[in-house]
Amino acid sequence: MNRILPKVSAENLTQFETLALASPMNLADGHARQQLTAAQGKIVSELPHLWAEAALRPVDEIEQEAAESFFGMLGQHAHPFAAGRTLSCYSSSVAMEILARSLVTTTDAVALIHPTFDNIPDILRGVGLRLVPVEEERAHDEDLPAELLEEVGCVFITTPNNPTGRVMGEDRLRRLAEQCAEHGVVLALDTSFRGFDPGAQFDHYAVLDASGCRWVVIEDTGKLWPTLELKIGWLVRSAEVDLPIEKIHSDILLGTSPLVLLLVKRFADDGADGGLAELQRTIADHRALVRAALDGVPDISFVDEHARVSVERLHVGSRLGMDVWSAVRSQSLYVLPCQKFHWARPHEGERMLRLALSRNPSTLLAGARVLRSALLDASELPG
Repeated sequence: MNRILPKVSAENLTQFETLALASPMNLADGHARQQLTAAQGKIVSELPHLWAEAALRPVDEIEQEAAESFFGMLGQHAHPFAAGRTLSCYSSSVAMEILARSLVTTTDAVALIHPTFDNIPDILRGVGLRLVPVEEERAHDEDLPAELLEEVGCVFITTPNNPTGRVMGEDRLRRLAEQCAEHGVVLALDTSFRGFDPGAQFDHYAVLDASGCRWVVIEDTGKLWPTLELKIGWLVRSAEVDLPIEKIHSDILLGTSPLVLLLVKRFADDGADGGLAELQRTIADHRALVRAALDGVPDISFVDEHARVSVERLHVGSRLGMDVWSAVRSQSLYVLPCQKFHWARPHEGERMLRLALSRNPSTLLAGARVLRSALLDASELPG
């Protein structure tokens, strides 16, 4: 029996995700909520020992080891931790806030990839920056117009993108970085979903440094491992970026927990020892499970055929995504409507939903069955 629930007026995607946190069928947020692997469980069982180690050792030493393990696992061997240009934060959103507050000291406009997760445009707008949409297809397939680069002080790209999973390849990144160097524009990257796609694991830092452009990269551990929100966001910058990043970082936080840094190091070491490949296989299996469970439902399609990130977009045909969302919410299933990913033109996402794949298979299967039933019930979902 469907529950009667109050109407919802969520102003951003995170508010939609918050509604799902208490549900047994939370397929909304992209955070890692799958079961720990055996190797990860062993690490968690050693938390008392990690606590004791974190209390005794110098924090800067732990931070360097965590960075070396994490960046090394992802093929980012040219990352500049040793040069003091890699700062740890509580999360990628905190890193994003620091970057935004830094950018507004030197520019009033940012060219931002479209679509992408809405907390990025919200944070940028929140400090007073004007946003110019850069369509994902154009960002990946051709040079940006010179007039655009003359209008803005920063180009911001999410790669792999959330929700599309699109990865900017090495040659394209090199050319974009060269363009930014030519025009004196900062190139900012959010690579929070990098760990899911080997195509995103070429050494970005080597490419960026060779281009001569001013650059900033945000990295994140929170999407990869089910560590109950114990995570680190990294904020990495070029040598001559000319932004007050260190000052603003110090305005917001003193430092991150050495215990969490040790946990990240141990999980990254496990990732480099096969755990990351295992995670990638798990997400591929979960994607196949969801697609099989929804196979045969008329008038739907999976939008991002080749995506490898831990989310999946579903086009619900003639139905409105919010209608589907409301119908499945009454059965305790939470997914994410996609209008707000399309931050410049929300109507472009109004017939899509995003499903999180970093879940246990039983949760995914139960949710897919509820979604299938709702999509087949035309009486609940007007066209």
